[in-house]
Amino acid sequence: MIQLFAFIVKPPNNVPNPDIGNVISAVVGILIVVAAILALLYLILGGIQWITSGGDKQGLEGARNKITAAVVGLIIVAATWAIMALIGQFIGFNILSGKDIPIPTIQNSGGGSSGNFCPDGSVKDANGRCG
Repeated sequence: MIQLFAFIVKPPNNVPNPDIGNVISAVVGILIVVAAILALLYLILGGIQWITSGGDKQGLEGARNKITAAVVGLIIVAATWAIMALIGQFIGFNILSGKDIPIPTIQNSGGGSSGNFCPDGSVKDANGRCG
């Protein structure tokens, strides 16, 4: 149970409480995989355009530009993954694995009250007592 201002918020009973570190890791991993797949598809489309250009200079130039853009995209995806892994080593946790990511939490001070608030929602006096 968390007290937020004058409201007491009870966690729902049937909703799982996922670890936010695992959620962040899953989202980042999915984005990296999707970006890599899209870059590979763009590379394949450039290759198909190269093959079907039939010697046309504009077609070859367009295919070359697609292939170049796809390779640059793959390099950016690989560099993103490497930079995230490197930063994780320096900070002490790996965002790509989702384990040991320190997430700040709100602690209840016990006794049904939290911080400067009394259980009934009123504010504690200067001595920290409820009226």
